[in-house]
Amino acid sequence: MPAHCFTKTLLVISIAAIATTSQANSFNRISSFGAIHNLPEGTPQSQETSPEIIAASEDGNTLVYSDSPFGALGFVDITDAAKPVAGGSFKLDGEPTSVAISGQTVFAAVNTSESYTKPSGYLLALGLQSREEQARCDLGGQPDSVAVSEDGRYVAVAIENERDEDLNDGALPQFPAGWVSIIPVKKGQPECDKLTKVDMTGLAEIGAIDPEPEFLDFNSRNEIVVTLQENNHLAVIDAASGKILNHFTAGSVELQGIDIKKDKKLDFSGTQTRLREPDSVKWLDDNRFVIANEGDMNGGARGFTIFHKDGRILFESGSSFEQQVVLAGHYPEKRSGKKGSEPEGVAIGKFGGETYIFILSERASVIGVYRDTGAAPEFVQLLPSGIAPESAVVIPQRNLLVSANEKDLIEDKGPRAHVMLYRFADEPVAYPQIISARTSNGLPIGWGALSGLTADPAKPGLLYAVNDSFYANQPTIFSIDANQTPAKITAAMPVLREGKTAEKLDLEGIVTDGDDGFWLASEGKTAKGVPHAIHHVNNMGEIDRTIDFPTDLLKHEVKFGAEGITMIGDTLWIAIQRPWKDDPADQVKLLAYNLKTDSWGAVRYPLEKVSSGWVGLSEIVSHGDKVYIIERDNQLGESAAVKRLYSVSLDQLKPAAIGSELPVVKKMLVHDFLPDLKSLNGYVQDKIEGFTIDAAGKGFAVTDNDGVDDSSGETLFFSIGKM
Repeated sequence: MPAHCFTKTLLVISIAAIATTSQANSFNRISSFGAIHNLPEGTPQSQETSPEIIAASEDGNTLVYSDSPFGALGFVDITDAAKPVAGGSFKLDGEPTSVAISGQTVFAAVNTSESYTKPSGYLLALGLQSREEQARCDLGGQPDSVAVSEDGRYVAVAIENERDEDLNDGALPQFPAGWVSIIPVKKGQPECDKLTKVDMTGLAEIGAIDPEPEFLDFNSRNEIVVTLQENNHLAVIDAASGKILNHFTAGSVELQGIDIKKDKKLDFSGTQTRLREPDSVKWLDDNRFVIANEGDMNGGARGFTIFHKDGRILFESGSSFEQQVVLAGHYPEKRSGKKGSEPEGVAIGKFGGETYIFILSERASVIGVYRDTGAAPEFVQLLPSGIAPESAVVIPQRNLLVSANEKDLIEDKGPRAHVMLYRFADEPVAYPQIISARTSNGLPIGWGALSGLTADPAKPGLLYAVNDSFYANQPTIFSIDANQTPAKITAAMPVLREGKTAEKLDLEGIVTDGDDGFWLASEGKTAKGVPHAIHHVNNMGEIDRTIDFPTDLLKHEVKFGAEGITMIGDTLWIAIQRPWKDDPADQVKLLAYNLKTDSWGAVRYPLEKVSSGWVGLSEIVSHGDKVYIIERDNQLGESAAVKRLYSVSLDQLKPAAIGSELPVVKKMLVHDFLPDLKSLNGYVQDKIEGFTIDAAGKGFAVTDNDGVDDSSGETLFFSIGKM
C-alpha cells in the first residue's frame, strides 16, 4: 500500500524521542518465580497464592513475602538471581499483611480479626534462618503495613482497622479508628511491653474521627511518614517519642489527557480532578518522600507525588506516568471509569551512583523507573511485571530490583502469581518491544490486543496490525515502523462503515489488497449477532465490501472462527481457529474465497496433539511458494507446549467445495516460538496471534495482550529473521 495514501486519514504523528535499546545503565528482567512452587508437598496446585509485600535479607540472598490467601510467609533463595529456588513457607494462624527484615529477624504483621468491628492482630518476630517464632506482640487491632528503622531500633505498624466497603457504601466513619504502633527493638527482638500507640484521630479533613493508616516508612532520622489513604492525609511521626511532627492533606490533582470512560475504546482527551488518596510511601532522603496515588473511596490521581516533610509539593506527575503506560500498550481500558492504571507501590534505591524511583502500577502491571534529579524526576523506562505488582524491594549491593505480583488467576485458568527479578546493568533495554507515538496534539496513540499482522508489499519494515473485539467500539488499523527498536506504532486508522465506527467486528486478520486497501477477517459469533465475515476497507478506513460466510458452512459453526487472512492471486485464504462440527477433531479448515468467481472452497489442516487444552490456528500469511501458519495451544506459563510456525506449499492449496470431501494438506515446521516467548524471562504468553513477512523477506511476530484484562499486558513483538 503506498505510504502517501495514509496522509488523508491517519493521525499526524510527532517524532518524540523515546528510549531505545541503545540506552545503557538500564533494568531488565532476569527471572521469575511462581509462588505455587513454595506450596508444601501434597498441597493442591489449585491453592491460591499471592506474594504481596516482599522484603530481602541484608545479604540480599533471601526474599520473604507475605501470602495472604495461603496464610503464610514465603521464602525464596536468590543466591543465583537468574535461577530463584523455592525456600518453602511458614504457616501462620492468621493473615499476613506485611513483612520486613532487620538483621536475622523477620517481622510480620498478622491479621486475626474476627470482624470489621472486632479487629485484632499481632506482630511476629521470626528467625530468618531458624524459621522459629521468637516473639509475638499483641497489636490490639488489624495491622496493615510494617516497617523497620534503618538502625534496627524500631518497628512501626500501621493499624488500619479497615472499613467494611459493603456497609453504607464504605463511607467513613466506621469504628474502631486506626492508629500507629511503634515498638522498640533490642538485639533484634521487639520489646512488646514498651509499645507506643500513636493516636491519629483529629488530623484529617476527611473522616477525622476514623483514621485508617495504610502505609509507613522510616528515614535515617527515625522519622516515620504515614499515609492515611481513605482520609487523604499524610503525617510524620518521631519514632522515639511517638510525637506527630507534622501532618497535612495529600490534596488533589487536576488531570489532563486521560481516558475517563469505560467504553471499549481508548480516548485520552478527558480531564478530571481527583483526590490523591495515596497508598504506598517511601522516603527519598531525610526530607523528601514519594507517594503512589492509587485512590480508594473518592480519589486516585493516576500518578505519584514528591512531598517535602514540611508539606510542600515538590513534584506532581499528573497524567505523565499513565501516558507512558499508554505508549507501551499497557493501559487497562476497563479501569477508565475508575482509577486508571492505579499506581500502588513505591520503591527507592541507589544504583550506579544515582537514586531511582520505582512506581508500581497495579492495573497496568508495569513498573515505572525514574531517576531522581533533586527536582522533577527523569523518566527512564517501563518494566514488565507479573499481574498486579503490589510491592517491590531493592537490593542495590547486588544491582537487583524485585517485585511481588499478587494476582493469581487460578480460577480463570490464567497466569499464576509471581515474584520477578530485574538486574541493573550496562545493557540494552529489552522491553517494551513495541510502543506508540504521540499525535500532533501531544496525546499518546492508544493500542492493545493486537490480533493480526501484515506487511506493506513494497516498503521493508512497514507493517500493519488490527486490534480485536476487546476494543469493540474502536476497530483500528495500526501502522508500524519495524525498522526501529523498539518498533513504533506511528498511526492509527479507524475502521468505518458509512462514516461511523464499524460495529459488530472482531478483527483477527489483515492483509493488504495489493493496491491501496486491506482485507480484514472478522471472527463471528452468530448467537451474539456478530457475523462471520471478511471485509474490504479502502484507504480511508471505510468498509466498501463485505463477504459473509456461506450458509453451508455456518450450519456447522462453533465458537471459534476466522483468525487470519492472506491473499494468493485472486483468492483470499482464511485460517479458522479450531475444528467446526463437520471437521475431524484433529483437523481445521483453511477457507478459500475466489474474488473473480465469488465461490467458496476449503482444505483441511492437521493439528498437533497435546495432553491438555486445545490447539488451533492464529495466523496465515503467503510468501513465495508457501503459506506460513501459526499453530498454538491455549496454555501459558510452564504448561505452554505448542507455539509454532508451520509452512504449507502453495501447490497443496487446491480447495474443494464446502460440503464435499476436503483434501488434507501436509505441513512443515519452520520455527518454534517458545524460546522467543521465554526470552524476556516472564511467564510464557499463550496468544501469539500475528505473523507477517515484510518486503525484505524478514519475519515478524506479535502477541495479543488481551487489553490488559486478566493479563500482564505484555506485548511481545520480534523478528525471526529472513525467511
